[in-house]
Amino acid sequence: MRRAATRPVPDEPPGPGSLDAAGLLPYVRDQPLIDQHCHGVIRREVDRPGFEALLTEADYAGLPGISLFDSQIGLAVRRWCPPVLGLPPHTGPDAYLEQRAALGTAEVNRRFLRAAGLAALCVDTGFEPEPLASPAEMATLAGGAAYEIVRLEQVAESVAADGISASGFAAAFRDALAGRARHAAGLKSVAAYRAGLDLPAARPTDAEVAAAAARWLGSPGVGSAPGVDSSPCPAASPGSAGSPGVDSAPAPAASPGSAGSADGMPLRLADPVLHSFLIWCGTDLGLPIQFHVGYGDRDVDLHRGNPLLLTALLRAIAPTGTPVVLLHNYPYHREAGYLAQVFPYVYADLGLATHNLGHRAAALIAEMLELIPFVKFLYSSDGFGLPELHYLGAVLFRRGLSAFLRDGLGDGAWTDADAARITRLTACDNARRVYRLDRGPLRHTHLCGRQ
Repeated sequence: MRRAATRPVPDEPPGPGSLDAAGLLPYVRDQPLIDQHCHGVIRREVDRPGFEALLTEADYAGLPGISLFDSQIGLAVRRWCPPVLGLPPHTGPDAYLEQRAALGTAEVNRRFLRAAGLAALCVDTGFEPEPLASPAEMATLAGGAAYEIVRLEQVAESVAADGISASGFAAAFRDALAGRARHAAGLKSVAAYRAGLDLPAARPTDAEVAAAAARWLGSPGVGSAPGVDSSPCPAASPGSAGSPGVDSAPAPAASPGSAGSADGMPLRLADPVLHSFLIWCGTDLGLPIQFHVGYGDRDVDLHRGNPLLLTALLRAIAPTGTPVVLLHNYPYHREAGYLAQVFPYVYADLGLATHNLGHRAAALIAEMLELIPFVKFLYSSDGFGLPELHYLGAVLFRRGLSAFLRDGLGDGAWTDADAARITRLTACDNARRVYRLDRGPLRHTHLCGRQ
C-alpha cells in the first residue's frame, strides 16, 4: 500500500495559463476550478491511433477511412489544445502529435493540467487498465490538491478475489470499504454499467446479501440476477487502454483458490441486490456517493442509465443526508437537473459530455442550468488518460458558463454580482462543501495492483 500526502485546497492556484480568455467574463476566466470527478493521466507516449483510442468512448480508432478527429471533440482538440504546446489553433492532427511527442509525456501532462486552472481534483482510482498518475502525482502536475474517490465495485471485487464465503461477504466488504475510504473524499458506483439504475431501494438484509453473494461467487462466469448481463469484462489492451470515462473496468484477477469463473476470468459484480448493498454501506460512512449516469462506452445499456430509475433509492437514502452526485448525465441531463432540484442531497455535473460535445458544450450547460439549483451543479472533466481532456473540460466549461451568464446579464435576468456568485458556486464552492474539502489535507490511499 502506498500513501502520499496532498496539499489542502489553495485559495489561489496557478491561473488558467494558455486558456484563450477572449470573450470570457473576468470572474469566470480567473476562477479556480475543483474538478470533482476525473482520472489519472497516462505516462507513456502515444501514436495517432493510441491518441484517438483515448479521445472518445468509441473503441474503433484506427479503422480505415475513420478518424475521431472528424468529430466535435476532435475539432475542439485542434482549436484549443495546440497553443498550450506552442502551436497555432487548428494545427492538423499529425503536426500536433509530432509536437506532443517532441515535448514528451511528462511535459505535456504538466502543461495541460497547469493550464486548466485547477484548485483541486477528486480522482477516481477504480479503473486503471494501465499505470496512470496517482492522485498525489496529479496534484503535483496541476499545482493544486488531489483527493481519492473509491469505487465501490472495485472494493467488492477485490474482496471476492481474496477468497470469501457468501455468508462472510457482507462483513468482509464493510471492513474493506472502511479501510479503503478512511482518507477518501467520496465513493462511486458504476451500477449503471453492470445492472442498470433500477436498483432495490430498501437496504438489503444480511440474508439477501448472502444469497446474492452465493449467486455471484458460486456461478460459472460472473454472478448476476436473472436478465442481467453476466459476460466477463475483458481487460483493455495497452494500446487502447480504455476510453475516457469508461466504467466497464476489468475486475481484479482472482487469487489461487479464490472465487473466479470456470474459465479463469475474474468475477465481475453485476447483481442489483449487491449494488444496492454496496451503496447502503457507503451511506453508513457518510461520504458523498457518485453515480455514473447516462453516456458511456458501448458496454452500457443507455436506457438503463436514466437517473429517474434511481428515484425510489434516492427517496430511501434521503433521510441519511448522504450527498449523491450524478455524473455525466447526457442525454439525461434535464432529468438529473430535476432530481437535483427535488431531492435535498442530490447534485449533478456534466462530466465527460462537456468535452465530447466540443463546440456544443455551451448549449448543454445552458440546458442543465434550466432547472438545477445553482448550489447543486458541480464542475468535472472526467478526464482520463489524455491531459487534453482535463484541459478541454475546463476550457469548455468556462466558455459555456460565461456564455450562459452573459446571456442572462444581457436580458437583465441577474446582476453582475449574481453572475459572479454563480461562478464561484458551480466552479468551486459547491464541490468544496459537498466533499468537505475545507477539512484540511487528506491523504491518498492507493491499493497497488488492485485496479
